[in-house]
Amino acid sequence: MGIRDDAAEVRARGWRTLAALHGMIDTALEKALQAESRLSVVEYTVLDALSRQDGWHMRMQQLARAAALSSSATTRLVSRLEDRGLLSRYLCADDRRGIYTELTQDGRDLLAAARPVHDATLEATLAQATAVPELAPLVDSLAAPDPAPDPAPDPAHA
Repeated sequence: MGIRDDAAEVRARGWRTLAALHGMIDTALEKALQAESRLSVVEYTVLDALSRQDGWHMRMQQLARAAALSSSATTRLVSRLEDRGLLSRYLCADDRRGIYTELTQDGRDLLAAARPVHDATLEATLAQATAVPELAPLVDSLAAPDPAPDPAPDPAHA
């Protein structure tokens, strides 16, 4: 096995480890969110993404990227959430082809109730994952603080 083969195996092993951690987290979140809030992980993700926007709205294509869904899957999901009264859609005033999606008050309320469940489940699942030797380094890297940015150069010494 050559160096290139070793590098490919390292990448593949890393990808498998990431997929295993993602699966563990996704399963735990799905169970907890469904039980407590009747939300799926992807529904929570959409509500959360919308809550983080200035003006509380996003274009459908932005929402599709945020939820990692196709356009058609996003449209179906948004329709279901709209039917539940959790969000609404309206045409963009500047571009009649654009459709915005925004949270309703019911959507904000449900998200506020679901967020502690999401966060506690994520924390507990990551703690469990640290007991798995293959997953522990990945979990540790998620908790590592961002490196401090390089200080700006002093113009007096430039």
